[in-house]
Amino acid sequence: MPYYTRRGDDGTSGLLGEGRPAKNDPVFNAIGEIDELNSAIGIALYYTHDDIVRKHLKVVQNELFIIGANLASPKVKIVHASLDAASVVRLEGAIDEMGGRLPALKKFVIPGGCEAAVHLHLARSVARRAERSIVALSKKRRVDKALVSYMNRLSSYLFVAALYLNYTEGIKEVHPTY
Repeated sequence: MPYYTRRGDDGTSGLLGEGRPAKNDPVFNAIGEIDELNSAIGIALYYTHDDIVRKHLKVVQNELFIIGANLASPKVKIVHASLDAASVVRLEGAIDEMGGRLPALKKFVIPGGCEAAVHLHLARSVARRAERSIVALSKKRRVDKALVSYMNRLSSYLFVAALYLNYTEGIKEVHPTY
């Protein structure tokens, strides 16, 4: 299989069951931001040494592919490619587990800390952008509501995971002084 097809040279790209929309269609913004998020999480994963967080991040990476598949094929059901409330509940459980070990958070946090936390903070901001793109896309076409819930929870997970990793490394959070 070649690594290029030349079919996108005209500024279009293929979607399952929807032909070839222009590459600047909102669906490709959302798919591209999910791809960027997956890459950012891959970098964070490289720097993460905590086995619990590593396990969660690997599951998240796979689920991001499921989200991309759902966005790319809203009219075609892909076998074994769906997210549901259980995925959101799993993220909430992970947030609760890590958050329960942290001191109470009473102030905003300036992103930083250990290498893994820095990358998780960046991934969190990319997740928020991807979420906004998915919400914008949902105003133009059908988007599974579970995807929006998942993205909202994922950014919270990434934030808490960054705080958790800093805490386990003994790194104090920095707060804005305004």
